[in-house]
Amino acid sequence: MAITAVSKTANRGPTPRTPAKSAGSDSGQNMKIYLIRHGESTSDVENRYGGIYDDHLTQKGKEQARVLAKELKDKNIEVIFSSPYLRAYETSHELHNLLNCKVIRVDDFRERNLYGILSGMKKSEAAQKYPELVPLLENYQNILPQGEAYSDFVKRIKKGWEKIIHSPYTTVGVVTHAGPIRCIFREILKHGELGQFGDCAMFELADKSGE
Repeated sequence: MAITAVSKTANRGPTPRTPAKSAGSDSGQNMKIYLIRHGESTSDVENRYGGIYDDHLTQKGKEQARVLAKELKDKNIEVIFSSPYLRAYETSHELHNLLNCKVIRVDDFRERNLYGILSGMKKSEAAQKYPELVPLLENYQNILPQGEAYSDFVKRIKKGWEKIIHSPYTTVGVVTHAGPIRCIFREILKHGELGQFGDCAMFELADKSGE
């Protein structure tokens, strides 16, 4: 399955269409996937390390999701596959309210435990308590104490992706986190590194033959 990726961030900054390759579906169907990052969460405004820290959306995050839902209302999304973490599931719920499609939790699409013992900690506090660990976050291949190895993370994201592309649907939403989205583009679509993208960023992935 050849994929074309289209990015729209929450602040309306589009990126050009760029071809990428995907692990394809055996179903023979043309599939369209809307890959979505959750809205603003409490850890964003409190300047905490997220990862496995299971925080809620802020009111602004809920409004971001509602705005995105309006953009997607005519896209015929049949189902939303959602990370189980609250910030993603609450985003999915806001989309569901307008799109009236079912939401299925997919544990494999939870965020990576990148921060380990720093998870949920304010960044200023982490810099004081663990000054030797914070610089390790500059390389996603590093593993912090109590953290998740990148190789294990990639394996479960690929497992979740296979569930989606072999599902019986043709138009789906996937609500997840920045880490899984970057992993999908890097390791599955072979698109390389993504630049910065905001809360409720949306990436449209479409089978080229179905454009």
